[in-house]
Amino acid sequence: MPTVLDINGFKFKFYSNENNELCHVHITKGSGNAKIWLEPKIKFAFSYNFTVREQREIETLTEQNYEILISKWYEYFGKN
Repeated sequence: MPTVLDINGFKFKFYSNENNELCHVHITKGSGNAKIWLEPKIKFAFSYNFTVREQREIETLTEQNYEILISKWYEYFGKN
């Protein structure tokens, strides 16, 4: 499970066995765990143990780093 970004304690990761799903990233921090779709648009699939404020921060960080995240996802899974 490679960590793609580590910002403000939020770790953005991929699970290597999820390449048959649409482009997405998992985010962890402390006991918090979330999955956010990158395509077709940025949207939470789920979020556990994150406050509303943390969810907003995750969404903002995802938007700010969208190009990096999507590029790394396609690079990692070998898709164009």
